[in-house]
Amino acid sequence: MTAPPSQRPRSPETHHKAEELAAHLPPLMVAAERVAATVSQGVHGRRRVGQGETFWQFRRYGFGDSTQLIDWRQSAKSQPVYVRETEWEAAQSVWLWRDGSGSMDYRSTDGLVNKIERADLLLLALASLLIRGGEHVALLGTGATPSSGRGMLHRLWTMIEAQERKAKTPSSLPAFESLPRYGRVVLIGDFLSPLEEIRQSIASFANQGIRGHLVQVLDPAEYTLPFSGRVRFDGMEDEGDILIGRVEAMREQYLDRLTTHNQGIEALAKSFGWSHAVHHTDRSPEASLLALYLVLSQTTGA
Repeated sequence: MTAPPSQRPRSPETHHKAEELAAHLPPLMVAAERVAATVSQGVHGRRRVGQGETFWQFRRYGFGDSTQLIDWRQSAKSQPVYVRETEWEAAQSVWLWRDGSGSMDYRSTDGLVNKIERADLLLLALASLLIRGGEHVALLGTGATPSSGRGMLHRLWTMIEAQERKAKTPSSLPAFESLPRYGRVVLIGDFLSPLEEIRQSIASFANQGIRGHLVQVLDPAEYTLPFSGRVRFDGMEDEGDILIGRVEAMREQYLDRLTTHNQGIEALAKSFGWSHAVHHTDRSPEASLLALYLVLSQTTGA
């Protein structure tokens, strides 16, 4: 009698091959899969009612429901009348992008990741969640066709690395790209560019009928300015440096300007029907990923 697969002993050779394969995966991809797996436990997939063949659930018949939806076999088991709902099976295409410019290399302390590392983690973990939900993903700016499947995650990372090698001075905002109407884009960056430049970037996609989501990644020092005394600030994108004698004297003014800027980004996003969220690198990535995933679940297929 053959033992079921779950009870069969696994050979040492298989175990070593698995360890060898995992050793060649970039640590960031491993971390992204771990984050995605954690978040996926907090959602029940992106299933929604629609035209499909996959059974989803029974629910009680209600006013306005077609009698053709009634499942008579299920209804015969009890007094209430039940309808049979199937799952929406139309896969959506989502284009992902993250800011690779110099300002994203910033981190205020050695105990934090820099902004670009967190942006990469959020992008790959979101891609993993979308792929698990049967959606198609692509990296904006590569010209690649959206695709699904577990191998897509590795291809995304390869494309990100290729973009970094190719771009001498990466832009802090995505370049215009013609996309199919009703597609989705997720843009991840610090969005510290002038508001007018951000507006033009969003408009270039929104005018195509694209709906999008902005995830603003900030280091805690960027929204608290905790420094004091004489400090020299070096520009990370060839802006030069500036020496300030008493940083604490300008803290309130700085925080007011940052608040105004972020409110401006949120207003721009809302004016185009987009969403905007802020993620801090000293916070857990899971909470931001879950919130973004739920927003995508609500808008995709609309």
